[in-house]
Amino acid sequence: MATQAATAFSGNVKKALAGIKRINLDGLRWRVFDAKGQVLGRLASQLSIVLQGKDKPTYAPNRDDGDMCIVINAKDISVTGRKMTDKVYYWHTGYIGHLKERTLKDQMAKDPTEVIRKAVMRMLPRNKLRDDRDRKLRIFADGEHPFGDRPIEPYVMPPRTVREMRPRARRAMVRAQKKAEMQAQGGSDTRKNKKKEVEEEESA
Repeated sequence: MATQAATAFSGNVKKALAGIKRINLDGLRWRVFDAKGQVLGRLASQLSIVLQGKDKPTYAPNRDDGDMCIVINAKDISVTGRKMTDKVYYWHTGYIGHLKERTLKDQMAKDPTEVIRKAVMRMLPRNKLRDDRDRKLRIFADGEHPFGDRPIEPYVMPPRTVREMRPRARRAMVRAQKKAEMQAQGGSDTRKNKKKEVEEEESA
């Protein structure tokens, strides 16, 4: 069954299944995260919670009780603001003056899975459990994965709580609306006055 699912997967099967034998899969849930349209940071925070097992009542910081996380549609992730061009990844080759950099836009074109992996791994604590949690994270650029034979469960992202507008910003918005209404009314009044003047000139 596993071989059938792996053969149906069109991507790199060897890379997708790498290190899976080193994970103790007994009692683990297979959670599927659809990254299409999700904000990068919010998705990464939920992934880090599930990988650490913080969503379970049996959580302990010295145990690796996290579930398997499968992320699909990594190429359709979204970011807010101008991060696509302003966010830059840096790394150094070790040679003098060889500081390399790559923008988020270029990284998405090269390998979108690495964007999510970096965001998640930088949210995890740096301890001995880090490598095992990294093996439980499987990210795929498209909507297919080779784990169709597993009892997968789609993960529902929590709804975003939109913060109420601050009083100062609300007052500024109300003032701007009133100003626009006053300008619209003033413009209509001037038009009416001009029409009256034209009519009076024609009658005279």
